[in-house]
Parts: sequence; C-alpha cells; structure tokens
Amino acid sequence: MATSGLKADVERKRLLQRVCEEALRMAKPSEEEKRRTLRFSRDLTENLSEKLKSAGIEAEVEVQGSIAKDTWLAGEKDIDIFILLPKKYGREGFLKALEVAKNLAREGWREAYAEHPYIEAKIEGYTVDFVPCFKVKEASEAASSVDRTPLHTLYMKRRLSDPVRDEVRLLKRFMRGIGTYGAEIKVGGFSGYLCEVLILHYGSFLKVLEAASKWKKGELIDVENHYKGRREEAEKLFQGAPLIVVDPIDETRNLASSIGKTRLNEFIAASREFRKRPSLRFFYPGDVEPIPAGRLREVLERKGTSMVIVKFGPVEAVPDILWGQLYKSRRAIRGLIRRHGFRIIRDHVWSDEENLNVLLFELESLRLPAVKKHAGPPLEKAEDCERFLEKYLNSELAVSGPRVEGDRWVV
Repeated sequence: MATSGLKADVERKRLLQRVCEEALRMAKPSEEEKRRTLRFSRDLTENLSEKLKSAGIEAEVEVQGSIAKDTWLAGEKDIDIFILLPKKYGREGFLKALEVAKNLAREGWREAYAEHPYIEAKIEGYTVDFVPCFKVKEASEAASSVDRTPLHTLYMKRRLSDPVRDEVRLLKRFMRGIGTYGAEIKVGGFSGYLCEVLILHYGSFLKVLEAASKWKKGELIDVENHYKGRREEAEKLFQGAPLIVVDPIDETRNLASSIGKTRLNEFIAASREFRKRPSLRFFYPGDVEPIPAGRLREVLERKGTSMVIVKFGPVEAVPDILWGQLYKSRRAIRGLIRRHGFRIIRDHVWSDEENLNVLLFELESLRLPAVKKHAGPPLEKAEDCERFLEKYLNSELAVSGPRVEGDRWVV
C-alpha cells in the first residue's frame, strides 16, 4: 500500500510539472509578440512625449503595468501609458495632459474613469490607457493609489528575474482561468501586482497554491517584514481582513482589501483541486456553450425551479460605476425577493457594458404557501408586544395565534 501511494504521488507531481510547462508555453508571449508590443509602446511614449513638450507641459511618459515588468500574458493587448507630472500642475494638469493624449489617439478614445481621470484608446489593435499622475519618490508622497503605480513597477523590476516572471505568468493565467484575476469592481479579484507579490513571497506558482490551500482567515503576508513582531498591530490596522498582503512600498495598504469573499475562496478551492487533479483546464477552461432558450425551459421544468430576469438597456457610466450599480441593484432586488418569502437558489449579473444589462434570479418557486409563520417581538419588549397583539389579535389575517413560543410572540 505504501509503495502504491508513493508511486501515485510521484505520478501526480510529474503531471503537475507537465501541465505547468504546457500552460507556460501557451501563456508566455513569443519573441516576435514581445518585439512588436515593445516597439509599439516605445514609439507611442516617444510620440506623446514630443506632443506634451510642444504643448508646454513638463512631463515624463512611461509604460507601466505588466508590459513594463515583462509579466504580461500572450495575446494581451492592454498597455498602460502613464504621464508623470510635477505636483505644481494640480488636477488641472491631468486634464491638460489628457487633451494632448486625446489628440494623439484621434477618434478612438473614451473617458473611462470613476474618480481618477484617464482615457482608454484603441490604437493599432491595442487598448491603451493614458493615465496622468503626480511624480513621487516615496509612497508617503502619493496623493492617490495611481501615484504609487510607478513605484510598484520600479520595485518589481528590481526584483523579478526571468524565471520568476514566468512563475508570475503561471499564477496570472491560472487566476484568469478560474475567474479570480482582476481588481476591477466587475471581478473583485486579485490584481496583477498582488500576483507578483505572492510569487515574491512564496517563490513559485506551485508554492503559492500550496500555501493558499492552507490559508486561514487573517493570513498575513508581509514581504518586506514591515510588521515583524507586530502582527497584532497589522490586524488592528486592517480590521480583521480575511487576507492581509502588505504593500511592500506602503505598510498602511492591504493589497488584498478589494478581493471579495467568494473570489478569495474560489482561489483557495481551485488551488486545492489543481494540486490533487492537475489539468490544463484550470488555465484554459474553454468556451461554455450557451443553452438555447427552449432547452433552458426544459432544464428549469426538470429542476422544478423558476427564473426571474430583469433586463434593461444602456447605462451611461464607465465600467467601474456600471458594475457597482449592477451589484447594488442585485443586492436590493435580492433583499426584496427574500423579504416577501421567496427562496433564491442563485443569482447572477451580466452586462456587455454597452447595450444590454441583465440580472438573473433562480427561485425555488414562484408560488408561496398560503400560510406563513410570523415571529413577533420578544416578551421583554413590552411596548412592541402590545403593538403586535393590537395588530394580530382577532385579525382576519391570522389563522393561528397570537401565542407565545419560547421567549416571543408568534402568529
């Protein structure tokens, strides 16, 4: 038995290695793709620098994000161009710099921000974010999280070797495959920078998964040991967060603060499952075939459940605002449905971010029982009890009671 168990463990580790090698082969940009993307980025920054100079704006233009750190995934066409301005320009300087960027992008741009101003442009097949920020030397000087981004890039470029960059790619691709990658409101998952910090801390993709499989509430990850010997101080500052990943350049910031509970637990569960049953599907799950409308009706009838769909058209809002409103609407409708006694099996939000938005609620049934038990106030609240009795005593709505059960009235 011991021999067979050892053999199975060896085979599983070999399979893990093969799957990771194949996933990396697919996730890593080719040399040609790298050259093309870096050349485009360089030409764009040089062009924008010249136009800003001609406009009399003192600024430095730099590529940031995964392109700058060489941790981007094959096929990704997203480029972050930051315009670093002296603080003397103020917020007005951001708007002036963006006007120059708009002229460079011509017609293919849109304002895409909720708070910090930036534009998103489509240029030669790439999606380019032009982001103005203040140039700062330390995180303490940052006026916003955006100002910290160049410091994050500099920190990582000094620490990431080529092998470590590949480990980052594996983690990003894994998270994208299971749906936990992206810190935007739509996803509520792990940012690219957070993935990089996790790899720095644990050393490799598989070691991140091994550790995540055992994470407990309040897990503390502190690459720079800001809180060494001061764990209680960190826990107090971050107010019992389920996962605490201290920003290496800013000890007051938890990089995991925006991760939703479901996304965090999905990553933990997927980490456990992948280590037990390695498969390329965790990285590349493939497309899901939509169920035709007629077939959906059959499925619901067989399950005995019902679907409530709220559908509406365009909303004039940038994606972060839109998704925030959609999730808020879902919570409100979910509460309304439950308050009226219906039981929700699951719900979902979908949007194409342009013309169609959908809220879906699958209910156990669209019908409620004729009689429902209603709990009243506890007996220790005499005035509330009196109002309860005045409402239901001799009421035509009451089919039984009022009566006392335990420590409260019921009807």
